[in-house]
Amino acid sequence: MKLLTRTEEIILAAVWMLKENAYGITINQFINRRTGLNWKFGSIYTPLGRLVKNGYIRTHEGAPTPERGGRRKIYYELTKDGLEALQEIQRVHNAVWSHMPAFETRDKNE
Repeated sequence: MKLLTRTEEIILAAVWMLKENAYGITINQFINRRTGLNWKFGSIYTPLGRLVKNGYIRTHEGAPTPERGGRRKIYYELTKDGLEALQEIQRVHNAVWSHMPAFETRDKNE
């Protein structure tokens, strides 16, 4: 498996969790909620493009909508390779982190 960036891993997970509702805005909102960070829209589109190009995600267009000025939403879904990559990412993370000792909280003044 090709190593993915942390951003690509998070986007793959978001697309998998959102299922048929995975499009730009919902992916961004999901990531913001789950990470507690404010990701800019532009920060997800470049990695999304790479994931599509590398065969981990495929796209399809929704119907045009009046609230979008007649434009179509681009929906994202995992491919078989994308799901396998996500499963491998989870396996590796679990293997590494499950053996990590608990972090101790220390007072900065010590």
